[in-house]
Amino acid sequence: MAENGGVACKCYSERRSYCFREIRFGSRKTRRNFKTLPMIPLFKTGLYRCGSFAGSCCILSMDYREKARSTILESTKQKRIPIFVMMPVDVFGIDTSGLPKIRKMKALTMSLKALKLAGVHGIAVEVWWGIVERYAPFSYNWSLYEELFKLISDSGFKLHISLSFHSSIVSCNRKGGVSLPLWIMEIGYLNRDIYYRDQNGLSNNDYLTLGVDRIPLFCGRTALQCYEDFMFSFLNKFQSLMGHVIEEISVGLGPSGELRYPAHPSGDNRWRFPGIGEFQCYDKYMMEDLKSAACEEGKPEWGDDGPQNAGCYNSLPSEVPFFEEGGENFLSDYGRFFLEWYSGKLISHADAILAKAANMLRRYRNNGPNSVLLVAKIGGIYWWYQMDSHPAELTAGYYNTSLRDGYDPLASMLSRYGAALHVSCLEMIDSETPSAYLCSPEGLLQQVSVHSNLVKLLSCLTM
Repeated sequence: MAENGGVACKCYSERRSYCFREIRFGSRKTRRNFKTLPMIPLFKTGLYRCGSFAGSCCILSMDYREKARSTILESTKQKRIPIFVMMPVDVFGIDTSGLPKIRKMKALTMSLKALKLAGVHGIAVEVWWGIVERYAPFSYNWSLYEELFKLISDSGFKLHISLSFHSSIVSCNRKGGVSLPLWIMEIGYLNRDIYYRDQNGLSNNDYLTLGVDRIPLFCGRTALQCYEDFMFSFLNKFQSLMGHVIEEISVGLGPSGELRYPAHPSGDNRWRFPGIGEFQCYDKYMMEDLKSAACEEGKPEWGDDGPQNAGCYNSLPSEVPFFEEGGENFLSDYGRFFLEWYSGKLISHADAILAKAANMLRRYRNNGPNSVLLVAKIGGIYWWYQMDSHPAELTAGYYNTSLRDGYDPLASMLSRYGAALHVSCLEMIDSETPSAYLCSPEGLLQQVSVHSNLVKLLSCLTM
């Protein structure tokens, strides 16, 4: 789902035994089943209809003309798919005293009542690092979420939680966004290399570069330790809700919570669709790691820089030698070395964070009716998918080409922790994408679904 947030969902039968379902969009007829859900304005930008992969079925939508009828969707196999609504980010704000607050409380309460009457099963909430640990390291203020979770649970809803270690300001380009913690940004004012950089040295403060995962730059802590401490504090605070109210925890792994590099930054006008994007490895910490990897390979010259023939954000692949035929392209010895390093760093980043999350959640993951699902999210990079080089995926960190399955190592890593993979762009079909840009969201989803024997595959649709 590119830049928008989202959640995955569990499907359950009347016995409350959990299973995972597949949503297929093989024809326009299937898509016509989806209709509009009436929403009051507070939730208008945040409604999600969710599903997951495991077997073939179709979904019948709610009819917007039906008012008081239950909206639990029934599949052809009589399994029910619950609906979750995403809490808009502008619900959260900072009051004049600098404390976090819930905006429009009266409207929010009315919205929850309306959603309950409509048959909505649960609410998906982003838990922002930039709100909870806003002012100082180890100074966690959970008061906003204590109030919000009580309101949601008292209204009879379940919770899907997204632990968000990114900013929503640049990626969403909207008012009311949430920044990284202020004390992190103070460090960033003095050292811009804590963020990802492109080949021109440009960066944004959307997410910390994975180059600082193991470097103690944050008041004596590494980035990984900051994420771990935040997750521990969350579980300690809300352990009484785990399982019976909180059904799922998605752990943020990059920009917009997705495991990827910010190769296609739409919020600051550097990139626009269908540009191939740019590699994001030019902060000094990533470059030091690249140089070390090149020396280990016996090719120290390969560590001096990233690819010099890879174009820029809005290049088309036909203009770029690295993604076409020629010397030192993506198939060359250098190209394979760089792409293995670049994608490998991303998977190692996810591996380290999910290992900590899985360890903390192990007591809540018994696969029973009150278990908690651990989820990781990836971006749906579907443009230029029909090219041999898959250039937009390569710049985002997915080493996926016509000759290499880039999602296999990712699925293998997730399987070690029993984590589900949340994929996006499920609602898209090839015939509704620009053919000139060789898009194939259906091809991407089909490829990812091959790994369902290793990992549960989940997806969601934005309204």
